[in-house]
Amino acid sequence: MNRKILAASILVSAAFAAPAVAHHSFAMFDQEKTITLKGTVKEFEWNNPHVWMRIMVMDQATGKPLQYAMEMGSVARSTYDGWKRDTVKPGDAVTVSIHPLKDGSRGGMYLSAELADGHKFGRTGPAVGLPTARLPGQTGGPPLE
Repeated sequence: MNRKILAASILVSAAFAAPAVAHHSFAMFDQEKTITLKGTVKEFEWNNPHVWMRIMVMDQATGKPLQYAMEMGSVARSTYDGWKRDTVKPGDAVTVSIHPLKDGSRGGMYLSAELADGHKFGRTGPAVGLPTARLPGQTGGPPLE
């Protein structure tokens, strides 16, 4: 009987540990470079484990639109940083700053954004070395600006 309990305990522990082990590092992003892109939102995915924003940017050389994908934080972290499920929608103009992918693919780690109305967003948390913001009414951590 004790072996069954031990085996069950090991399986339950492994199930809870797996998500933490599965999380990737930030090594695929070139954190020595920051690029700024102006474009229009193609898609905004409000999902865990990461929010994604895809934008269309006009290629200056060809005049054709190119898609870039920005990996943001989790839904919770993005909420702390001021984002909501409906902050942007397809067609909205946006300017974003990212750490680009090292392999040269069109995408990167989201750092900040500015909307056409002048509203600005930043990023907090361990990915960028800044403390997590806090929502109004919460205690602990720095306030949102």
